[in-house]
Amino acid sequence: MKTIFNKIASVLALVIGGMAIFAGIQVLLGNDPGYYVINWLPVYNYTAGILTVFITAILIWIGHRLALPLAIATISIHAAVMVILQTAYRDVVAPDSIRAMTVRLIVWAVILAMMLVQARMRKAMPTGTPAA
Repeated sequence: MKTIFNKIASVLALVIGGMAIFAGIQVLLGNDPGYYVINWLPVYNYTAGILTVFITAILIWIGHRLALPLAIATISIHAAVMVILQTAYRDVVAPDSIRAMTVRLIVWAVILAMMLVQARMRKAMPTGTPAA
């Protein structure tokens, strides 16, 4: 029970990573989404999804010391991609891509908040109390 926020955060990361894999692989396999696709965006989605599912979500689940820095790096990279899409590709980026990136940013903000609450709870535990 003492790690519930990390467990929920990990499941959220797994789900959002799985969605990125699915979105990326569909286009990479040649399925036409019906709108112009920026050529590097499906590769980014797929790669980010794979890294999230197979590294970040697992490290969050086990409470690894690198989990928080990876979560911060993930939301930062997503934010940087959003800025690129909104500036350099403003006239060509599909609204679906902007919505997907917005959802990712919101979910990662929730994940990060849960991890920070978990870290604060861990620090507030009395010394000598075993962590679950």
